[in-house]
Amino acid sequence: MLYEQKATGTVDSVCDRLCEATVAHNFGVLGIHDLKRKMADKGVSFARECRVIEVCNPKQAKAVLEANMAISTALPCRIAVYEEEGAVRVSTLKPTAVLALFGSEELKGVAEGIENTIIQIIDAACSERKC
Repeated sequence: MLYEQKATGTVDSVCDRLCEATVAHNFGVLGIHDLKRKMADKGVSFARECRVIEVCNPKQAKAVLEANMAISTALPCRIAVYEEEGAVRVSTLKPTAVLALFGSEELKGVAEGIENTIIQIIDAACSERKC
């Protein structure tokens, strides 16, 4: 259900590499949420860094939404970059697992393709090599 990798570098450097890899794989970054800052803005102290990056491939999103609009509750795909136990980790819910919740068997191939690409994006971001 969850794909997770340990990353090299800082949360900021991993986020930068993740954004580069997203574009290199024909996806787009729709938004980046800095949870530590958002909580601080609401008066809640949170010590660890955590960014949630929303990514999407519009053509694939269109295919999924045309088949089942309820899947819009699970879009866009989210990738988290966070500190845990002194390390930087990157994780996402696997699209195949998420789409399975909707019982749309006809979308299995689309979900597998999206999942494969997101795994490639995460793997690229978790190393210090350029995308």
